[in-house]
Amino acid sequence: MPSIHDFATWEPVLRLLSPGSASGPATADGRVAGRIDRHGWSLPLRRPRPRPGQAAQVEDMQAEFDAVRRVQRALAGSGADTVSFSAEFLPDGRAVVHLLGSSPAVEPGVGSAHPGSLVLVEDAVPAPWRRLPDPVPGALPAPTADPELLERTLRERLPDAIGATEAEIAQAEARLGVALPEELKALYRVTRAKWEDWADDHGAPARHAEAVGCELFALDELYISDVASRPCPWRFAATEAAVTPPDAAVQRLAGSPGWIVFGDNGGGDRIAVDLTPGPRGRLGQVVMIGHEDNLGAELLAHSVTDMILEREAEEPHDGRAGEGRADEPSPVAHVNIRSLPSVAAAAHPALEVLCVGVWEGEPVSLAPVVGLPRLRTLTAYPGTLADPLEIARLTGLEYLELGPGEWRVLLDADAVPRGLSAVGIVVHGNPDPLPIVELANEILALWDRPLISRTVLEGRLGPVA
Repeated sequence: MPSIHDFATWEPVLRLLSPGSASGPATADGRVAGRIDRHGWSLPLRRPRPRPGQAAQVEDMQAEFDAVRRVQRALAGSGADTVSFSAEFLPDGRAVVHLLGSSPAVEPGVGSAHPGSLVLVEDAVPAPWRRLPDPVPGALPAPTADPELLERTLRERLPDAIGATEAEIAQAEARLGVALPEELKALYRVTRAKWEDWADDHGAPARHAEAVGCELFALDELYISDVASRPCPWRFAATEAAVTPPDAAVQRLAGSPGWIVFGDNGGGDRIAVDLTPGPRGRLGQVVMIGHEDNLGAELLAHSVTDMILEREAEEPHDGRAGEGRADEPSPVAHVNIRSLPSVAAAAHPALEVLCVGVWEGEPVSLAPVVGLPRLRTLTAYPGTLADPLEIARLTGLEYLELGPGEWRVLLDADAVPRGLSAVGIVVHGNPDPLPIVELANEILALWDRPLISRTVLEGRLGPVA
């Protein structure tokens, strides 16, 4: 098993990236950076173009596959999931490689060698992921909820299905810690959806999915879609707002103790019974939790009976995009060349997230948002802030994302807000990650968090062409 800290492990990758290689990137300073994970990689390689009318062939990339696989084997042997690196190719044929280790306080970067968000408080999660569902005391099941009709219909569609016993249903309730709604019990009394019950009947799963309207989970696969089951990196989660409009059928949450997942739509989206509906929802309604959405769910049916009978639900809001109604100020504000024209236009008492993006005018002041009671997230594109030290006046921030220059100003002035739970460093393009890692470690040290390790390897590849 190759070692991740052996230059020979990296030599095939380095030869592909070297300036003398046909696949090496064109760099002015002889430096390259990349990342290799156990199941993927991001390398700045120039790959050969396929012939006109022909798809890329495996043999065209075989050298890349073999080189990466060697590093991946070393990763598996070390127990690590990913490794980032920065390499410098010297004129005398030597290569110097800086391996950047992982840290439990640093989330993986997205598609680059640069670190992701730095988690300054152990196990901290953004505010939307701490949000619990609001009580809806008057919520009632839909009038269409009819467990007897549901059960009768499914027995006609699935006459040979094996149903769950009352003991099996009780066991599932005990495991989940919640009583299953009557409609869900009626469904599983008809079929317990166990693969072993279908033996060699390969068409049974498709018939069940058609009869029920989704890929039904077995009883022992039911789970609660709480916030822990829907993780999200800080850089994305911190810019969300768990605000449910007053006319929404589904609460805009990352997860809920009342979302009982019982199926899948075949594309990775989960189907659940909702016991914590929105202000305009129904107790026991059916929702779809999208795998590409961070918050909320889509209303599918007012009841499980409606889903079985293919009655579509119609509601004005479903809780996925609920950042407030059109006639209300949004808790998430984007100030950039295409959205809001100024920070003052974004300021209002309910503002939670301010994102300052690409800006063509003069750098902006943060004075209009100083003192706002709910502002918890600020992200600013490099060079957009007139005075980064104004950030010290935003005392309620839990997430801050800035460019290296702005971070340097705060660090030099000892003005980094100490109430932060996580931070991010924004970089342009794909610069050398080493200075970014040094900056990240400087921030982590303020909270006494584990630093990103660095290991230097050096070897000779031969003269550079």
